[in-house]
Amino acid sequence: MGKIISIVNQKGGVGKTTTAINLSASLAVLDYKILIVDTDPQANAGSGLGIDSKEHKDNIYSALIGESDIKDCIVSTQIPNLDVLPSHIDLAGFELEIVNQVAREYILKDLIQPLKDDYDFIFIDCSPSLGLMVINSIVASDSVLIPVQCEYFALEGIAKLKNTIDIITKRLNPELESEGYILTMYDGRTNLSKMVVEDVRKYFNELCFETIVPRNVKLAEAPSYGLPALLMFSGEKAEEFDIKFLENKGAISYIDLAKELLRRNNLPEFKAELENVE
Repeated sequence: MGKIISIVNQKGGVGKTTTAINLSASLAVLDYKILIVDTDPQANAGSGLGIDSKEHKDNIYSALIGESDIKDCIVSTQIPNLDVLPSHIDLAGFELEIVNQVAREYILKDLIQPLKDDYDFIFIDCSPSLGLMVINSIVASDSVLIPVQCEYFALEGIAKLKNTIDIITKRLNPELESEGYILTMYDGRTNLSKMVVEDVRKYFNELCFETIVPRNVKLAEAPSYGLPALLMFSGEKAEEFDIKFLENKGAISYIDLAKELLRRNNLPEFKAELENVE
């Protein structure tokens, strides 16, 4: 059975969608079966993988309101082992539609739980808020993964986010765990980035991933090509891609992050190794 992980931070621009796309793609090339559930009305997780949400009438919104079967909404990407459950702009009004609904916090959980048997990891890309849709995402998850931008203002919202997660854990999802904190957009030339790294690691200790994602041009450019950074300008088809020949630091950081995530979950770097053991 797979693991559902929400990528969450109420601050925008910290690297949630970049992490969802590139971490998922990295795990996919390591032979793990991955699904991205895009719960942000901006639908950037889908577009960053070459999927136009306007072309798919079956999406997370239509599934949530009962117009589509959840499995009919899943779209395959050009990367083997990586699927996406695309979002839609109509999702922006969903919170108002369910505000008076009984057990409204469990709608997404009831919807995606049956998918756990089909994937090794399901990543939920959350919108930059602490609204009802984000609460649904956290309630539906086994753990939360929190990107922290290496800038001063990014630190200010972490305490509020942690408090919200603690409340959700206590009242709605007592099994919820913290997957950890990922430091993103690191610029080694600035003292501020170094200070943020020191502060986050000091406060969160082992919950902070060792891998740091640098500020990187290719990571920023890749979504405009509908590709994860590891395929950016590689000249390789996804099924022929070999991570040994990666040169981009941003892409390498997400491969390293994927491997660290697997180690934290007591899984081998390549799924084939797990199958050989079994």
